[in-house]
Amino acid sequence: MKKTTAENASSPAGIQPASGYAGDIPAQLAFEWMQSGEAVLVDVRTDAEREWVGYVPGAVPLAWKQWPGMAMNAGFDEGLKAAVPAGKKTVLLCRSGVRSVAAAKRATELGMEAYNILEGFEGDADEQGQRGRKGGWRFRGLPWKQG
Repeated sequence: MKKTTAENASSPAGIQPASGYAGDIPAQLAFEWMQSGEAVLVDVRTDAEREWVGYVPGAVPLAWKQWPGMAMNAGFDEGLKAAVPAGKKTVLLCRSGVRSVAAAKRATELGMEAYNILEGFEGDADEQGQRGRKGGWRFRGLPWKQG
């Protein structure tokens, strides 16, 4: 039986070591930190993704790249600094956990304690190329809304 990301984690808290940022964490841990006020969840997907696919209530919407064209968001650094108070963890969410790694590295360069949320909002694509069935925030049953 394949182990879950949390079971594979190298620490009891579920934090997996990463290069260039504080670590990778399961969505459930990110949600717990967000609920306790320990962290600010920053959703780095595009506005279109959040609108069409769904979003996490209480998350800060701050695109890493802008649609269309996926150009870098020139206001990302300033937006991130404004969104996350000093002393709080930054947990970053994207579609599948790829853009959020880049964003976590940037947040770390800005002096933040930044974590990537494993599996992202939608998880990996399945054999049919569809997301939402193999991991992710929604798949794990965590709070989200659409529309």
